[in-house]
Amino acid sequence: MYGEGILVARTGLRAADAGTATAAATRRGPVVAALMLAMALVALDSTVVATAVPQIVGDLGGFAYFSWLFSGYLLAVTVTLPVYGKLSDTFGRKPVLIAGAVLFLLGSLLSGLAWDMGSLIAFRVVQGLGGGALQGTVQTLAADLFPLRERPRIQARLSTVWAMSAVAGPGVGGLLAAYAGWRWIFLVNLPVGALALWMIVRHLREPRKAAAGAAPRPPVDWAGALAIFACAGTVLTALVQGGVAWPWLSAPSLLLFGAGLVLAALVVVIERRAADPVIPGWVWRRRTIAAVNLSLGAMGLLMVAPTVFLPTYAQGVLGLEPVAAGFVMSVWTLTWPVSAALSQHLYRRIGFRDTGLVGIGVTAPALGAFQLLPYPGSVWQPVLLMAVVGAGLGLFSAPLLVGVQSTVGWSERGTTTASVLFCRQTGQTVGASLFGAVANGVLASRLGGGDLDAVTRALDTGAGVPEATGRALAAATQAVYLGAAVAAVVAFVVLLTLAPRRFPVPATSAEAPGE
Repeated sequence: MYGEGILVARTGLRAADAGTATAAATRRGPVVAALMLAMALVALDSTVVATAVPQIVGDLGGFAYFSWLFSGYLLAVTVTLPVYGKLSDTFGRKPVLIAGAVLFLLGSLLSGLAWDMGSLIAFRVVQGLGGGALQGTVQTLAADLFPLRERPRIQARLSTVWAMSAVAGPGVGGLLAAYAGWRWIFLVNLPVGALALWMIVRHLREPRKAAAGAAPRPPVDWAGALAIFACAGTVLTALVQGGVAWPWLSAPSLLLFGAGLVLAALVVVIERRAADPVIPGWVWRRRTIAAVNLSLGAMGLLMVAPTVFLPTYAQGVLGLEPVAAGFVMSVWTLTWPVSAALSQHLYRRIGFRDTGLVGIGVTAPALGAFQLLPYPGSVWQPVLLMAVVGAGLGLFSAPLLVGVQSTVGWSERGTTTASVLFCRQTGQTVGASLFGAVANGVLASRLGGGDLDAVTRALDTGAGVPEATGRALAAATQAVYLGAAVAAVVAFVVLLTLAPRRFPVPATSAEAPGE
């Protein structure tokens, strides 16, 4: 289906077990440590900064714009993922990773020196431009460094980094803001990032680079990269700010969405004419990649429910303190890497797709079961459900990412990985806007006005919420979780109907830069 040399085994393990030339040419231990450090910088970023917002606003002012400290960073990460993926396939992972690390550290340094909210937001965007390179290239290198049978281990390690960041991030941010000053939240990245950068420069080797030097490289599709950046940035800005900074049907929203459609058409025209497009057509023509992209996009959407709404539910409905509420949220990030690491034992038997179906098949009813929770209920009930959700998503996401990376060779792996991460990030952005509107609608109907942000601010100040508000908050959270369950069902159906039962794994799926 994808050319000669295709081996379609039950999971394609035989084709990839030979290992990779990158692993042979690289001291994997130091490089894996560097990748985990780089991923930790990206994973910790938003959770650490969120804790210090009061100190930042108190020092710099600009309360009306502080949400862009997060939105600007996430937008920059998301819109650059496809570009960096293509660049890593063209020039190699190492130069892209180094450039991303340098940009991230530059943004961190400048953020620590910011003089007002506008400058801090601009420097956070610079951080995001580097973060996109780190996030995509780290995941691609994880596949380059390890043969297929070992990839769940590195994916579990990277998942553990995200889990530990979710748990430790708020505490680290609070300690730095309280005892060292909020600027150290950014400046502390410098020694950690410099260590990761040094280890990458010293230990990562990409033999393919020299071998490929004899063949002429196609010209970089800079016009396509710029058009994709502008299109994705415009649409995501409309989604992030719609219903927050302005009403959904207001002139700014309509103008942004209209401009996004025009830019999308321009992207299609440019990419069709490009000799080597940033987003090649095969990303969507191949059933396996398209199915994984859409499925993980739906997963990104459903992840908004526990990450955004569960902490408020734990405080407003269960009456927990912020630390205990954080534990309720973090339990799913603890079961996720465990199930991701164990997923290989299942997909070796039944394949990548069916393992993903088992995972999302477990997740959907667990999300739907939030409708059955009593008011106010006991803490163990949402904790148990979130533990199941985390275990299900580990079985869902890890096999699909490992599987889709194994269907392509080295020269296409960066683009493929970036497309998966881009769809997941976009799903989270859409989910935040969609479920925010759902929650606010339920709160408004139950309370005759008000919004979730007002409830959250009351909890942050220790004011708590009255019972009527708590019941409204419970209803809003249950509505969001119902939407998340629907997203899980969509992911199940897409994977079942679009993905082949046996992922087609080429004989060159373990190809690496030196082959």
